[in-house]
Amino acid sequence: MKKMRLCVVVLAAVMTAGLLAGCGQKSADTFTVGFDAEFPPYGYMADDGSYTGFDLDLAQEVCDRNGWTLVKQPIDWDAKDAELNSGTIDCIWNGFTMNGREEQYTFTKPYVDNSQVVIVTDNSIKALADLEGKNVGVQKDSSALAALESDSSTLASTFANLTQYGDYNTAFMDLEQGVLDAICIDIGVANYLVGQKDGGFYILDEQLATEQYAVGFKLGNEELRDKVQKTLDEMAADGTVDKIAADYSSFGIPESLCIGK
Repeated sequence: MKKMRLCVVVLAAVMTAGLLAGCGQKSADTFTVGFDAEFPPYGYMADDGSYTGFDLDLAQEVCDRNGWTLVKQPIDWDAKDAELNSGTIDCIWNGFTMNGREEQYTFTKPYVDNSQVVIVTDNSIKALADLEGKNVGVQKDSSALAALESDSSTLASTFANLTQYGDYNTAFMDLEQGVLDAICIDIGVANYLVGQKDGGFYILDEQLATEQYAVGFKLGNEELRDKVQKTLDEMAADGTVDKIAADYSSFGIPESLCIGK
């Protein structure tokens, strides 16, 4: 009877541990980063099929210094809240704008100053006002979309159409094929996409908005946030952040770094 009772207790403990894992309890030795796999240069798929990017490289270094195993979890960007709240991911780290979201997530300090810009193929389009009557694309639930839909902006009302895309690669293909006249997009991604082409694409000098990127954790998860922030501060102090950023210098990331400042 004692053996049976002991087995029941052990089985219950195992089941409880499994339930906790299913509820998203962070393993002590893993760190799961949620990211948009089509958001270069912050997170994207390399030619060899692996996931890479500036943010993922930063996350890898954070994990190396804390003895964690990095789990790179690509997510649908418009499902990021469900992924975070369910515990499927430990954080959102992928060019994630903190401005206007401070009450929804627990953020690190900002590490990149960013801006929202417009890519066009017609060099006669020189300014935002020239987008009147044009077909414009933007990513769903993005900062560019938020800028267009803000109370202070009436720009979108002048467009012929504003089409929302699940990812910017598809939007850029439509721009290339003439389905769109313009894309509203983050400057880093814009630099990357335009840099892949031999010409024919232009980034307007006039910006939609400016913002800051930070790592977003589930609201109230200050313990994990503080561990990551402490490591990022150490990385900034010893030059590691600048070294990682140098690998993405063609995308304009080093000029916009604000971590440690």
